[in-house]
Amino acid sequence: MAELHIVEHPAIKHRLAVMRDKNTGFRDFREAVSDISLMLCYEATRDLPLRHYQVETPVSRAEVSVIGCEVTAVPILRAGLGMLEGALRLMPSARVGHIGLFRDEQTLEPVDYYRKLPANISQSRVLLLDPMLATGGSASAAIGRIKGCGCENVRLVCIIAAPEGVKKLQSDHPDVEIYAAALDERLNERGYIVPGLGDAGDRIFGTVF
Repeated sequence: MAELHIVEHPAIKHRLAVMRDKNTGFRDFREAVSDISLMLCYEATRDLPLRHYQVETPVSRAEVSVIGCEVTAVPILRAGLGMLEGALRLMPSARVGHIGLFRDEQTLEPVDYYRKLPANISQSRVLLLDPMLATGGSASAAIGRIKGCGCENVRLVCIIAAPEGVKKLQSDHPDVEIYAAALDERLNERGYIVPGLGDAGDRIFGTVF
């Protein structure tokens, strides 16, 4: 079963405190999301393969290492867009795909409304970005879409996870590791994570919550 990695770092905890506070404005909230995303992606890419070669420094020759594989960041629309800046600050050369999903009110199944992925994503290491892992339905469906393109190397990067979402993801995709800043208590009757931080998309983009 894939491991849940809770990334413990004082800088992450500080920004998470900013995000949880209902009085935090959308500008500060958005900046905290970006900062935490960078740090989480740092941990999620710690074991990327390296390519080694030599360069000339102003003094001598030096053996250097660069990332030796392609990386693709895929935010789940819309809230995942808030995490993209942080991911790209860490890896400016990463390619970007997008997946948009909504839940059918009758079947309760996730339905695509937008999907645009790089043509050869099967050769890439994919970081799936979504601030909240609540029920796990959208994340599981998005991973299924990515795997359907032949990609078998996917990691989910979220900010807050609920036990229910972790359980579903580990059941549906036991090979996908999860990187999060916090594992919260539960979901409430409306599907919000408790204690959580409210609707991440609304707070990122300044829409009504």
